Amino acid sequence: MLRRVKEDVLKDLPEKIESVHVSQLTKEQKKLYLGYLRELQQETAKSLASNQFQQNRMKILAGLTRLRQLCCHPGMFIENYEGHSGKLDELMETVRKYIADGRRMLIFSQFTSMHEIIIKELEKEGIDYFYLEGQTPSEERVKMSEAFNAGEKSVFLISLRAGGTGLNLTGADTVILFDLWWNPAVEDQAAGRAHRFGQKNVVNVIRFITEGTIEERIYELQQKKRELIDKVVQPGETMLQSLSEEDIRELLNL
Repeated sequence: MLRRVKEDVLKDLPEKIESVHVSQLTKEQKKLYLGYLRELQQETAKSLASNQFQQNRMKILAGLTRLRQLCCHPGMFIENYEGHSGKLDELMETVRKYIADGRRMLIFSQFTSMHEIIIKELEKEGIDYFYLEGQTPSEERVKMSEAFNAGEKSVFLISLRAGGTGLNLTGADTVILFDLWWNPAVEDQAAGRAHRFGQKNVVNVIRFITEGTIEERIYELQQKKRELIDKVVQPGETMLQSLSEEDIRELLNL
C-alpha cells in the first residue's frame, strides 16, 4: 500500500507555515477555570479509584469540554457573564492587524456559541464576514465560497466540523484555529481549505492556545497522536475517536 501526501502530489503548492499563538486567561476566567478544574479532578480521581471510569466517562468528557469552553469564553455557558476572554481579545487584535495588512483569513471554531460571540465582536468593530455552519444549505456554501475567493470580505468564520472538508477557499492566506480538536487530522483538513490546488500564496496556520490550561495538554496529546499517525500507512479517524484512561489522567494531571 502506498501513502501519498499532499507535498508529494502537488509539487508547486506554496509553503504552509504553522505557528502557535499563546494567550492568557483574564482574572475572571482564571477563577472560574480553577474552580471547575478542581471539581473535575476530584470527580475523575474518585471514578478512577473505584474503577468506574467507563460508567462516568461521558460526564468526565463533558467536564473537559467545559474547561475548553472556559478557555475560549466563559459566556458560552455561564449566563450574564460580563467579563472578558483573553483569547477573544487577542483574536480581535489579530483580525484588526491582519485586515490592515491586507490579509484574508478563515477562522475555525467547533462551538456554535463561540461563533455567536465572535460575530458580535466583528459587528461591533464593523468588520464584514461570511459565516458557515452545519445548517448552511449547500447552495449558499458554494455562493459564499465563490464570493470570498473573488475577493469579497476579509473574514470567513467556519464551523470546524461543518467546513472541514469539501470547501475550496484559496482566497484566504491565513487559517486561524480558535479552539483545538482532539484529532489533529480534523484540523489539518480545515487548514486544507486554503492550502490546496489553486493557492498562490504562502498559507499561515495559527493555533490559539491558552497558557497553563487543558489546551496546552491537548496540544501535547495531539503531537503524540500525530507522530503515531505518521508511522502508519493510512491515517484515519478510528484510532483517535476516543480518549483512553491514560489520556484523561494526563489531561487532568492525575
